[in-house]
Amino acid sequence: MAILEVRNLSVNYLTDEGTALHAVEDLSFSLDHGRSLGLVGESGCGKTTAMLGVLRLLPSEGRIVSGEVVYDGVDLLHLSEPEMREYRWGRISIVFQGAMNALNPVSRVGDQIAEAIMLHESVDKRMARAQVGELLEMVGITPEMASQYPHQYSGGMRQRAMIAMALACTPNIVIADEPTTALDVMIQAQILNLLQNLQKELGLSIILVTHDLGVVAEICDDVLVMYGGKTAEYASVDVIYNESLHPYTQRLLEAFPDVENPASTLASIPGYPPPLDALPPGCRFEPRCHRKSEICAVESPLLMAVNSGHYVACHEVRD
Repeated sequence: MAILEVRNLSVNYLTDEGTALHAVEDLSFSLDHGRSLGLVGESGCGKTTAMLGVLRLLPSEGRIVSGEVVYDGVDLLHLSEPEMREYRWGRISIVFQGAMNALNPVSRVGDQIAEAIMLHESVDKRMARAQVGELLEMVGITPEMASQYPHQYSGGMRQRAMIAMALACTPNIVIADEPTTALDVMIQAQILNLLQNLQKELGLSIILVTHDLGVVAEICDDVLVMYGGKTAEYASVDVIYNESLHPYTQRLLEAFPDVENPASTLASIPGYPPPLDALPPGCRFEPRCHRKSEICAVESPLLMAVNSGHYVACHEVRD
């Protein structure tokens, strides 16, 4: 059963001149209890914007222009801000990208986690600090380190502290935005193992925002591939890795090293993702696509079901 359903979510950014830039268009997905969804795509494709929209944490220039974000039967977009605060962190929390920037450098790590607890739960400082110790232990940090500042933590420890903060109010869903960025390979593996273990122990549902297909293969049940603010392909992880149909998804996979065939030549995608102020009139991927046809330049493909649970937005697949 779905705990979260996002339906046709669209987000714009307004420029100083009042022009609307379409950052996310008609994004839809569902997340079941205890499952994990990978949100995949190159930088600038709208992954983080979409998740900030779900939590209603967009910057001042951001606008949700349409859609629904339904958590356990409640549309979060229709709640007042005080009502939304009960869902944010308490039901859905987020591990922000760049732990060092997300933590306050002049506040002790334990105090920051305790502050989150006291803001959302009716507990005093003593009880909050006791919970902080338990949370830090849960993510592999000794409780004594609660009194230290973020700069005294390694990169991996800061990421663990951010995960502890995300779990502070016992949410059902955790959004992890690029949780392994800027960490070395060994620490990345530790963070991924931690997320997997916490998911099993606490019954969490996870949305993993990443550009790393290896990370997705490690912990995700389903994958949504985004390009230019739209869904390119959406299916289970097995289908995406073994039966993908969208040219963009296929190129992403071909650019990823194959451990079973290390001598194979890696593919590359020419060019760059489209800027928000110069989006192509047809398919967003058309300027870079190796299988494009005439219709791709003038008509945007609809997202269509090709099999049960497998959705693709591509003229070639539709035809």
